[in-house]
Amino acid sequence: MAISELLIGKAKQCIKRIVLPEGDEPRTVQAAAILLKERIAEPVLLGSAEAIAGAAEETGTDLTGVACVDPLESPDAGRYAAALYEIRKNKGLTEAQAEALVKDPMYFGMMMVKTGDADGLVSGAVHSTGDMLRPALQIIKTRPGIRVVSSSFLIDLPNPALGKDGLLLFSDCVVMPCPTAEELASIAVSAADTAKTLCGIEEPRVALLSFSTKGSAQHELVAKVRKATELAHEMAPELILDGELQLDAALVPEVAAQKAKGSPVEGRANVLVFPDLQAGNIGYKMAQRLAGADAFAVLQGLDKPCNDLSRGCSVADIVSTVAATAVQAQR
Repeated sequence: MAISELLIGKAKQCIKRIVLPEGDEPRTVQAAAILLKERIAEPVLLGSAEAIAGAAEETGTDLTGVACVDPLESPDAGRYAAALYEIRKNKGLTEAQAEALVKDPMYFGMMMVKTGDADGLVSGAVHSTGDMLRPALQIIKTRPGIRVVSSSFLIDLPNPALGKDGLLLFSDCVVMPCPTAEELASIAVSAADTAKTLCGIEEPRVALLSFSTKGSAQHELVAKVRKATELAHEMAPELILDGELQLDAALVPEVAAQKAKGSPVEGRANVLVFPDLQAGNIGYKMAQRLAGADAFAVLQGLDKPCNDLSRGCSVADIVSTVAATAVQAQR
């Protein structure tokens, strides 16, 4: 089953309300109609009624039944501004600044999620990752016990012998350029949670990757992965997790038996945690281009789900990302 089909099927089991701050963007408008019609999620488009109607007319989209909210006209703006002020006043935010910020659809959408008026948020067809992450970190913040926001790529490989019937998680490939040992441990725990929540992998088997396996090399980079493994064990002692492991020792039982005898992962990892962003980004692109894998990215570590799109995304990409966000919100 394709990753998108898996996510859409799970999203339909418990419909969640997902806010789309780029509500007058044509692809987003089309996606919203599909989401509602196919009962994947309950979308909320943010923007002026005129602009949203214009995008719908431009694309020939019927938005009947789709919720549309204008942050400039919403009766909830005052409530959101007051709540935002309370969240950020210790950082120097004034009441007037809070009132101005909630007129921005991104901040308005984040406040919808924070207050429970929406279950999650998806943006990125127009905005950059930073445009979304900044208010997310200010308002939603990270889950208790999690130090950083990171990403996981759901990698669907043609080889069913790898991971769970060919499905692997690669983390982090988008957000953290050079994580510390503490941050790497947090990424590993978040990735295991993503494996359970999104992929239905009941038993995540997490490998923290390196160019060394169990002391075969000595270097400060290897030491960081070892320390991260120790910390991850402390954070989540119930996880099947090991490091430092080379990729072959993580994925091939015969190699693990030689290089990492006694490893709880046993060469059957389904979650691969890369030591830095360079390795992770290169790794997922190699899986795509050389192994023909499908790849789908989500953010993890936030207290409530928010996900980012590529600005070159398709309507189908938006639908799949909203589905993933809805599944994360089902936790």
